[in-house]
Amino acid sequence: MDILRFITAGSVDDGKSTLIGRLLYDSKSILQDQLEVLEKHSKNKNDDGVDLALLTDGLRAEREQGITIDVAYRYFSTSKRKFIIADAPGHVQYTRNMITGASNSDLMVILIDARKGVIEQTRRHSIIASLLKLKKVAVAINKMDMVDYSQEVFETIKEEYSKIAENLGLHDVSYFPISALKGDNIVSISSKTDWYQGNSLLEYLEEVTLNEELNNGSRFQVQYVIRPQTEELHDYRGYAGQILSGRFQKGDKIHILPAGITSEIARIEINGTETEEAFEGQPVVIHVTNDLDISRGDIFATEEQLPVVEKDLEVLLCWLDQKSLQPGNKYLLQQNSRLVKAVVKEVDYKIDVNTLTQEKANGDIRLNEVVKVTIRTAQPLVYDSFINNKRTGSAILVDETSHSTVAACIIQ
Repeated sequence: MDILRFITAGSVDDGKSTLIGRLLYDSKSILQDQLEVLEKHSKNKNDDGVDLALLTDGLRAEREQGITIDVAYRYFSTSKRKFIIADAPGHVQYTRNMITGASNSDLMVILIDARKGVIEQTRRHSIIASLLKLKKVAVAINKMDMVDYSQEVFETIKEEYSKIAENLGLHDVSYFPISALKGDNIVSISSKTDWYQGNSLLEYLEEVTLNEELNNGSRFQVQYVIRPQTEELHDYRGYAGQILSGRFQKGDKIHILPAGITSEIARIEINGTETEEAFEGQPVVIHVTNDLDISRGDIFATEEQLPVVEKDLEVLLCWLDQKSLQPGNKYLLQQNSRLVKAVVKEVDYKIDVNTLTQEKANGDIRLNEVVKVTIRTAQPLVYDSFINNKRTGSAILVDETSHSTVAACIIQ
């Protein structure tokens, strides 16, 4: 089975955590001991006697305040597909968490409170979906039970959101009238919305076909050089890491970057067993035909599509630190297992996340702001554009002294 990664987004109290709890509860993905704890601590109970939001609001502050603060990841599966769900915060001040969660997702489920309709946070999260080039969006109009399952309310919100989606270039949008608390149209179709002719939300998630990323070549990044130098493995030299995209086969001619040298794959091992080929996401050990100077962070790429190797990068950057960003500041840039020194040369412009307009960046860049910057690295970086390859088109900036992550980078 394949894996679908999706993120839930919405304003405070739109019911994101309850929706995820409902998916876990109705798909029987909760263990009996979890259910007992849930029933014990539930205050805001539904018809089943449990508060489903508690399944995802794991931090004490989240439970006390009834809000989501950090991105919570949950896992469940059905007979058709496996799922990884990111429950993102709705507060404006946690926009950075939202962007982090969305950058690893295949689609976004945007919740809208049927009583309130489209609000500022709806627009903000839709803009983030547009910035991160998410191909599909599911709009779940929640709390339909509180508007008497009104078709008119549903159609009005659908029409209003359609205009926003069109302006942002979100062309593949599906709409669902739901009640996360009551379970309407989550796993199965509800009789209370007999006017609705579409699928349930879970049916959509099980069946949705994702647009394949553009074929931007096969990528493997070295995480560790294995050189045992023991008597029985005297000449063993393998390069361990994960295949970031595409696939590799024994006999493939490869470019080893950033050095720009070429070689051929002699053999591939998975869990100590030799195999003829390996695919995206698999951890492997690759052996090449000749002895070369290959280090942690180097990338193997097949000949048909080579990545960019440059020191200057155009980057869309979400600032995550309380301390402001200033042009000329020096950082460490980490792209998977490659770590290089970097400097932010200049800030080209700031993006208003409410309108997607470009503004002149006057003064320092502060927490949660999204800006287009030029970064120069001390050594050449091997990358693809984010829209073509998320794994090699994304990175983080790390403060050299505190070692805290200060920015999420989307390479253009």
